[in-house]
Amino acid sequence: MIDFLIKLTITLFVLLAVYYLFLEKEKMHLFNRFYLLFSLVFSFVVPFITIEVIQEIAKSTAVPANIQVLQGSTQIVEETNYLPIALWSLYALVTLILAIRFISNVIKISAKMKSNSPIAYKNAKLILVPEKTLPHTFLNSIFINETDYNNRNIEAELYTHELTHVTQKHTLDILFIEIIKTIFWFNPIFIFYKKAIQLNHEFLADEKVVTSYKNVPFYQSLLLSKANENQPFYLASNLNYLITKKRLLMMTKTTSTTRALVKKGLLIPLLTVLVFSLCTKVVAQEKKVVKAEQTKTQLTGMEKYFENTIFKIKDKNGTIVSEKKFNELTNLEKKNVPPPPPPATSKQDKNLKEAKGPTSVELSIYNKGDDKAYKVQDAKTVSPEKVRTNQSQTVYDIAGLTEKPEFPGGIVEFYKFVGENFQISKEASANKIKGKVYITFIVEKDGSITDTKILRDIGFNTGEEAERVIRLSPKWIPGKMNEEPVRTMYSLPITVQTAK
Repeated sequence: MIDFLIKLTITLFVLLAVYYLFLEKEKMHLFNRFYLLFSLVFSFVVPFITIEVIQEIAKSTAVPANIQVLQGSTQIVEETNYLPIALWSLYALVTLILAIRFISNVIKISAKMKSNSPIAYKNAKLILVPEKTLPHTFLNSIFINETDYNNRNIEAELYTHELTHVTQKHTLDILFIEIIKTIFWFNPIFIFYKKAIQLNHEFLADEKVVTSYKNVPFYQSLLLSKANENQPFYLASNLNYLITKKRLLMMTKTTSTTRALVKKGLLIPLLTVLVFSLCTKVVAQEKKVVKAEQTKTQLTGMEKYFENTIFKIKDKNGTIVSEKKFNELTNLEKKNVPPPPPPATSKQDKNLKEAKGPTSVELSIYNKGDDKAYKVQDAKTVSPEKVRTNQSQTVYDIAGLTEKPEFPGGIVEFYKFVGENFQISKEASANKIKGKVYITFIVEKDGSITDTKILRDIGFNTGEEAERVIRLSPKWIPGKMNEEPVRTMYSLPITVQTAK
């Protein structure tokens, strides 16, 4: 709501300032009328316009998820904020009063129209009233004093002036701005808009009179002679609105066509700047930064292991029919590819973790179930005795899987499970500890958790407690390699912090 009001007020202020500085003094009243009305409508539309500008940013490095397990209790005390209630109550009260005032004036004018006999006059109706008043207009009715009408004391210029208000439907403009003022009474800028609209109506009516009778001095004297008479309803268009120097000077002013076109044309960039300055929303979008020298390091899992391997495809007779790289293999051929070695979990296996795949592998797609369906021709970087070829016992790294293991309900539910079951010892609470416990475990093919290990502890039995909670975990959805469940190594840092 605040954002809406700020954008609304800024747009209203800028457009009204442009009107006062560049348009009001020019003799292009019909354009100015629709400019003011358009400014009101446009200002209410702008806050609902959103132009998204996508800005690419470098993809951030993924950080392992962690949770905080806090010991202690928190008491939440709800307090009632009476300020918004008081402000909304004040707004409703003032709006109600102004709405009653607005409706009351409409009813009074309608009652006056019904209580007096109308007289048809061109495209309008003359309503003769007994009280002494200036001629004024509401919708298609022109209110004039009955005595002045019968004695023919009303000049033809005044009839033309009021008839212009009728034919150009100026009352609708006044009703429109008055309804907005009633709802947004707290914003004073609408007062200035109403004054500008009413003065523009008088410019239009004056222009019609001057064009029709071509006697400017007489008409100016006539307006000045009526300046001190009673004012009509504030909803009516009337003869005596702002008898100022502006109206008198405007009758003799001229504006060239070129000047008018230039000022109208300048409004297009103005509206464009307003829209883009108030409606533009920058949306960040990650972009993949790929460089030629980085391509190799971005490969993961089996693709990385077999990056430099040439697969020789043999037919049933043992003849090599084609040679392919790993990413060129079909799904059927990939199923015959030997699994990469498991990830290293100790210093002794460091050489295995950093190993690359063999330079050449022969595959026979006709012996899918045979463990000897492939033959390593040249495996210089990996010694065969360290490679576990029994696929049922292979433990995969999470990065090389086609489907990663997942806790039922997602990782957020897993964090919630750990937080609800983690118990901090009294000794840990007393020492106000804060740190991370690093734990690894294997998600089996059936989703069960095995082989939990604490890689780093912060003492006070936090490691043992983390291990206990992980073992309590319900079964996960296992990881998969080519749609087959596999054993997966999973690691998790847990941030432990006692209450302050």
